[in-house]
Amino acid sequence: MEKQRVIRDILHLDLDAFYASVEQLDYPELRGLPVIVGGHPGRGVVCACSYEARRFGVHSAMPMFRALRLCPGAKVRPVRISRYKQISRQVFNVFGRYTDLVEPLSVDEAFLDVTGSRRLFGSARQIAETIRHDIRTDLGLTISAGIAHNKFLAKLASERAKPDGFFEVPDNIDEFLLPLELKCLWGVGPVMLEELRGLGLCTVGDLRKMPLADLKWRFGKAGIQLHRLAHGEDSRPVEPDSVVKSISHEETFDKDIRDRDTIHAALLDLAERVAARLRRTGLSAKTLTLKVRYADFTTVSRSRTFGSGFQQVKQIHRVAMELLQKTEAGAKPVRLLGINLHALNKGLGSQGMLFDEDHDKRSMQLDQTLDLLRARYGEKGICRATLMGWRGGESPQD
Repeated sequence: MEKQRVIRDILHLDLDAFYASVEQLDYPELRGLPVIVGGHPGRGVVCACSYEARRFGVHSAMPMFRALRLCPGAKVRPVRISRYKQISRQVFNVFGRYTDLVEPLSVDEAFLDVTGSRRLFGSARQIAETIRHDIRTDLGLTISAGIAHNKFLAKLASERAKPDGFFEVPDNIDEFLLPLELKCLWGVGPVMLEELRGLGLCTVGDLRKMPLADLKWRFGKAGIQLHRLAHGEDSRPVEPDSVVKSISHEETFDKDIRDRDTIHAALLDLAERVAARLRRTGLSAKTLTLKVRYADFTTVSRSRTFGSGFQQVKQIHRVAMELLQKTEAGAKPVRLLGINLHALNKGLGSQGMLFDEDHDKRSMQLDQTLDLLRARYGEKGICRATLMGWRGGESPQD
């Protein structure tokens, strides 16, 4: 006898303009005003912005100077990651009141499977509204909710609901899905979008009419995925223990840098930050990607993959330095540097891949000692001598 398929109730919950909303929460005088969260007004980029700022055309990843040109009256606030994480934990605690099946996507959004919660808390719609009420009442923030029978549609629904609303995909999903533009589909970036438009396809309804065989011939596996999404199909479960896929950190400098010693110190600082996060999560990485953005906004990346994992600061710094030699950093002024670690695995990996065994043990002990000291005295109070004066935007001391 064929097992009856359970119809799932999935919520996608997304806090509205999260970073900017936290700033307006902590500084009530900013409420109703255009707020931009980001780096130095002359050099940084927009991390987030309030809906009041978005009306002027400001958006995330935009250079700050351009954002302030569009919205000269905006109030600029620095990024306060620790504060946002603190609020995020409180938000996720609210989610946990109604289901154990919570899959975080970032600090400000998650999927919830509330199929098993209906007997206790009512329909998916009632649960979504209760969560929105709790977050507004307990935390003073607004959150948008999308409700559907799978993750793909729930995500699209929450985008429709923004800001501060909820939207439930109707049982006849075609009413909602077919009129949507193709750029709404996962995996459809600018290049694929142009290809699809070249075929005369503009909406999901247009894509639905294209035979699977044709999509498969033109796009391979991506064509199969397009066909499924055009029919609203997504069988992925909500996974509470989502695996961390990458760890990265990047820095935009107040002034372009080209001095090699300064660049090397900046890379050491980045290596310390990503290595500390690796150790906290008990992971090691096999691949390192170095990102370099020059003063003219040209961006290049260089990668190296190893057969076994690495975790230590000096290992990461050495690989980053080797990759730096394959760029024009120094010959051309540098605006931004970043290190991204991926191909992550549980455990320490083979720590002796870059150093001799004795040096390797000493390096590991130093990293662990710094972790203990920072846990006790704080991040800003403890650093390597090479980085004295670096964190906080100054050049390193000799």
